[in-house]
Amino acid sequence: MNNKDCDSVALAAVNKARLCNEHLGRYMIRAIMAGFYIVVATILSNMTAAVLLSTYPQWGKLLSSFLFAIAIILVVFMNGELFTGNNFVMAMGAYKKKVSVKDMVKVWCLSYIGNFIGAFILAALFVYSGVSHGILTDYYNSFIYGKLDISALQLVIRGMMCNFLVCLAVFTGTKLKSESGKLIIMFFVIMTFVLSGFEHCVANMGTFSIAYMLLGNIGTAAVAKSMIFVTIGNILGGGVLFGLPLYLSELDK
Repeated sequence: MNNKDCDSVALAAVNKARLCNEHLGRYMIRAIMAGFYIVVATILSNMTAAVLLSTYPQWGKLLSSFLFAIAIILVVFMNGELFTGNNFVMAMGAYKKKVSVKDMVKVWCLSYIGNFIGAFILAALFVYSGVSHGILTDYYNSFIYGKLDISALQLVIRGMMCNFLVCLAVFTGTKLKSESGKLIIMFFVIMTFVLSGFEHCVANMGTFSIAYMLLGNIGTAAVAKSMIFVTIGNILGGGVLFGLPLYLSELDK
């Protein structure tokens, strides 16, 4: 870890703020596409778990956790604008005084909105395509209500742990030269958060959208509570739990 590492992150924050301020349409497309990528991984992960639910549920959970890593890989390699990654990048830019707090919050808000639009659109297309409604309905009934019955404190902590791991995977990947090395580290670190049951707000946008369309009203207040506290946790996990120690570790260099 050296000064150049955090400087490169801060430069990325500057570029994100500039794109957001000068080319809003392009920025929103990238944010919407990131929502698409997350739901692609959600579909793959959910279908795998659903197929194995009645026969090998433990293997289904393990395999679906591993496969969800494709979400972050798609975002990184396709230059998507993901809210959770931006929590770390923009916070580092603000710590190093390369971007303003206003720009940081603006990027966070617009990427969050774009991610939701993308996640909702692809979730709707998936559900209304009519594929595998039976097994998906059974699968969602098996976990969605438990997911909504988590305390606010636990949601925040799970959100923090999730984005700590997501940002760790992405940041570590940037330090590796080979594409295969990046893929390996991302797969296993992302698998850690999914298998552990930590909470990712953008993944939940897709999950709750699919659940609403498959099962009907699953509880608007419970969904809103989950989204709010997981989002807070993701911000703290990326911007504080991961980003702040990296910044502080450079101050005496």
